[in-house]
Amino acid sequence: MSIRRREFVAMALAKPPYPIIDPHVHVWKVDPKYPWAKEAKNPPKEDASAEMLLDLMKANGVEKTVLVQVIHYRWDNSYTADVLKQYPHKFAGVARVNPIDPASPDHLTKLVREQHFQGVRLSPGADASGDWIKGELMAPLWKRCHDEKAVMQILAPVSRMPDIGALCEKFPDLTVVIDHMADCPIDQPAELEKLIALKRYPKVFVKISHTWSISKQEYPYKDSQEYAKRLHAAYGPQRVMWGTDWPIVNSHCGYAKALTVVKDEMKFLNDEDKKWILGGTVERVFRF
Repeated sequence: MSIRRREFVAMALAKPPYPIIDPHVHVWKVDPKYPWAKEAKNPPKEDASAEMLLDLMKANGVEKTVLVQVIHYRWDNSYTADVLKQYPHKFAGVARVNPIDPASPDHLTKLVREQHFQGVRLSPGADASGDWIKGELMAPLWKRCHDEKAVMQILAPVSRMPDIGALCEKFPDLTVVIDHMADCPIDQPAELEKLIALKRYPKVFVKISHTWSISKQEYPYKDSQEYAKRLHAAYGPQRVMWGTDWPIVNSHCGYAKALTVVKDEMKFLNDEDKKWILGGTVERVFRF
C-alpha cells in the first residue's frame, strides 16, 4: 500500500461516523472597521479571524461552528454578523445585547430577523453587579427571545443557577444553554447540584466545556471530567454538548485537545453519546 493510500485510510479510520460541530467559539479582527467597545479592558492585539478558525476546523474534522459574540465588542455585533453573511453554511451566531437597556428586546429582534443570529448571550456576574438577572428587564427580553424562537445562552457562575432557574420557570418553552458547566469550582463539587437542578426543565442544555479551565490537573483533566460525567448522567447526551471556546483555549490546551478530551479521553462516553455531544445536540439547538 502506498504512503498516500495509508494516510487516507488512517484519516478515514480516525474520522468519526458523525458530524462534529463546535457550539462555542469567538472570532474578532483587529481592524478600525470593527472598533472595540470603549469600556473594553485589554482588548486583543492579534486577530482571531473566521479564516483562521476555518483552517482549524478543516485540520480537526469540525464541519460547522457556532460563533459567540466576544465581550470586547460589547453590543456591536458587526464583525460576527459579517462573518455569518460571508460563510452562512459554516457558521451560526449568538449575539449580545445590553441587559440593562429597555430597548434590548427590539435589538434582539433586529439581530435575529435582519442579521440571522440565532441566540443571545447574557453574562451576569456573581456579585451585586450581576443582580440585573433578577430585575424587571429580564422578563421582556426572555419573552422576546422565546417569541423569536431564539436561544438564550447563559455565561454565569454556578451560584447564579437558581436565578436562571427562576426565569426558566417563567419561560419553560424557551431553549436555554448553560455555558462551560457554569464554571463550577473544582474544589466545590456539591455546588454542581445547582446546575443539575435545572434538568427538570426539558429545554435546558449544558456545555461540558472548560474542563481545561477549572481543572487543577494536566490534560486530560480527570478531576473536571467528573463534572462532565455527572452532567451527562443527569441530562443525558441529547441535552449535553462540548465546545472549544477558541481562541481562549489557546492559553491552556489548544483547539485540538479541547476536542480530543471529549472524543478520546472521556471513557464514560460511548459512541452514541459522542454522536450527540459532539454534534447531534448542537443540531437540535442551532440551525445551519
